[in-house]
Amino acid sequence: MARDTVKEPLGERLHGALKSAEKRARRSFGRDISTPAARALSWLHFHLFDHAWLRGPWTNFDKVAEGVYRSNHPGPRRLARYKRMGIRAVLNLRGDDGYAPWLFEEEACRALGLDLRVAKIYARKPATQAEMIRLIDTLREMPRPFVLHCKSGADRAGLAAVLYAHVIDGQPLAEARRHLHWRYIHFRGTATGVVDHILDMYEARAAESPISLEDWIRTEYTARDAAISFARARGKPVPAKYRDATRP
Repeated sequence: MARDTVKEPLGERLHGALKSAEKRARRSFGRDISTPAARALSWLHFHLFDHAWLRGPWTNFDKVAEGVYRSNHPGPRRLARYKRMGIRAVLNLRGDDGYAPWLFEEEACRALGLDLRVAKIYARKPATQAEMIRLIDTLREMPRPFVLHCKSGADRAGLAAVLYAHVIDGQPLAEARRHLHWRYIHFRGTATGVVDHILDMYEARAAESPISLEDWIRTEYTARDAAISFARARGKPVPAKYRDATRP
């Protein structure tokens, strides 16, 4: 028993140290494509830290609605292929962080004449109300045909696909929620299940009295409520930033 007690914190410390080292390495380069040398390093960053090499044969591409598609993060060659398919615009759900994935995407979209837009959300924590509203508004304003993507095309792309399918295209929510499924490499039993939990929260609220998903997001949804209830549902500690019940 004593041995197990000692091992666990040691493992946690090692895991934390490795994550910190990886984070420092990831942030140490990959923010410049203006010279051949910097471009080569950023291309390495894109493939090594962002796992772009995996997304060559595997695209996670699927149709959401007429003229709307979802995928994982496309590289320049795939963006060119999307252009040939008739895609006019790209919605990035990861955000503009200035690192290699964004730099190569922005450059390729500019060269191809694709309209690149951003609505940042998250895979392992709930987006804020403002971020969710921005996502819905952006989805509604996107020129079609368009493709939406996150990194793996599983969690953030799944939630955005559900919102487009239900809120904008009018598909039944149960049907729209098929976009959050293991066939896209989405597993609700993990931390990424927070995106399912947001929809579960809405369905529980709508069972009390009728309200549309969009109206609920615009008027009642909060990231704080989602984070706290998700943590409790999983038997996990409430995130530190939400432990003060009086915090807005």
